[in-house]
Amino acid sequence: MYDLLIKNGTIVDGSGGAAYRADLAVQDGRVAAIGRVNEKARQTIDAEGHVVSPGFVDGHTHMDAQVFWDPIGSCSCYHGVTSVVMGNCGFTLAPCRQEDADLVFRNLERAEDLSREAMLTGIDWTWETFPQFLDAVDNLPKGINYAGYIGHSALRTYVMGERAFADEAGEDDVRRMQDLVKEAMHAGAIGFSTSRTFNHTTADDRPVASRLANWEEVRAIVNAVGETGKGIFEIAGEAPGRDPERIREYHERLRDLAVESGVTQTWGMFSVRVAPDLWRPYFDLLDETAAAGGRMFAQVHSRGLNNILSFESNLPYDNWDVWKDIRTLPLAEQKARLEDPAIRAKLVEVANQEYTGPRIVGAELRPPKWDLVYPMDDMVYDKPSMADLAAQKGVDPVELMIDMALEKDLKMFFRTPIANENQDHVLEMMQHPRSVVTFSDSGAHVSQIMDSSLQTHLLSYWVREKKALTLEDAIRQITYNTATVWGLHDRGLLRTGMAADIVIFDPDTIGPRLPEVVHDLPAGAIRLKQTADGIKNTIVNGEVVLTDNEYGGATPGRLLRS
Repeated sequence: MYDLLIKNGTIVDGSGGAAYRADLAVQDGRVAAIGRVNEKARQTIDAEGHVVSPGFVDGHTHMDAQVFWDPIGSCSCYHGVTSVVMGNCGFTLAPCRQEDADLVFRNLERAEDLSREAMLTGIDWTWETFPQFLDAVDNLPKGINYAGYIGHSALRTYVMGERAFADEAGEDDVRRMQDLVKEAMHAGAIGFSTSRTFNHTTADDRPVASRLANWEEVRAIVNAVGETGKGIFEIAGEAPGRDPERIREYHERLRDLAVESGVTQTWGMFSVRVAPDLWRPYFDLLDETAAAGGRMFAQVHSRGLNNILSFESNLPYDNWDVWKDIRTLPLAEQKARLEDPAIRAKLVEVANQEYTGPRIVGAELRPPKWDLVYPMDDMVYDKPSMADLAAQKGVDPVELMIDMALEKDLKMFFRTPIANENQDHVLEMMQHPRSVVTFSDSGAHVSQIMDSSLQTHLLSYWVREKKALTLEDAIRQITYNTATVWGLHDRGLLRTGMAADIVIFDPDTIGPRLPEVVHDLPAGAIRLKQTADGIKNTIVNGEVVLTDNEYGGATPGRLLRS
């Protein structure tokens, strides 16, 4: 008798091959049979009218803290994700002594919009070294699977303490970091990650620790990873601007490091409206590196990288005169003030002035470009901008935003892309043979961004609505391709003997639902939550974890060691 039998489904197996109708049986957490299965099972799911695919793999998350209070990995789990890679961009909780926890919190709090209070309340600190951290994660009850990088910022602060935020590392510091990263790799780290981007700062406006490292430090650590014969090097990259010589110098360093170390290298890439062709040389670099003997792949998104705005969470004007007095009030009182014509007129007037106040952690203070702000009264992606709608009505876009929010009792969202504004570029990047569709940032930016749904957006928008990708190609992008590049070789395909991570969904209805604002983090911290339509079951290692977005209590998830 099988443990689980999925009957009458349409198998899309992750290989890119054509869909076919079959049953699928599971035994001991593995796919046991695919075809016509007549034997009985302890649990049977009728998948008539549904696609049966491998569980989706997300290679870019920041669930290092969240895994300690959220066993199911929301919101990724609601979108068919069964395995995630955490610890990206150099931000990890290990290695670190408990008494030095604020050193790693300092790196995470602003750069990844993670509440310090939530981390203090929600994490039971039982480790110091990275192998001990992996053991702690291994022992947690988990609904989905987790793999993790060792992060440069945590590594640096563990070795250097406060010096990590001010100084270059000495020779002894670098040798110690090399030893620790090799220890982490042998214990099962998926690789080593770092950040060199100017966007990553601490709450007191200093660079995160990894940004103080010179390139020789990065090179030495990555070569140490290479000595172990496995692992990925993930980098939140430098910003050389538009100077061709600076771009070329940076690209040559990336290429040469991939070749020299033998370590597979990855970074994220977006298109940006102000420099629409800036991304193309990076994709040329992928092929150039392969020709030189290295391996490199880009992580790309399936839509715009959107800031989500609302009166319930964040608005661009939260620290502006007049606005800040209202925005600190309970929503009901805000609503009463917004209905006062005089107050509304003053708010519109202030919003159209140039902002000159202080920068606020986690907030986007520039006045929005209203031709790039879109209402989210439903999940239709292509719709007129707020500038267009305001022009049609003959009102100011700020006034229109207030009106639309009031109609929804202030529970109205607006999205504004800060990258990937051009969807033709998005499609082109997704179709490149050396890219993978991932980069949700799940677990980070939880009050500002909701990209855990990039997989269901891929299936609803690019497959069903635009017909720009076949279902088979799209599934391959988020299963086999992602599992393979991160070395998760027993996942991402439906084959006999493979891990039984499975998603059962309706291709005609799958898609992200509207997000909502919740206060379910430790210490009551705020986050955006988004579930999906059309997913019947999410199965991890052969056990049903979610049914129609409802968690059933199973904890079959595992730590995936390299």
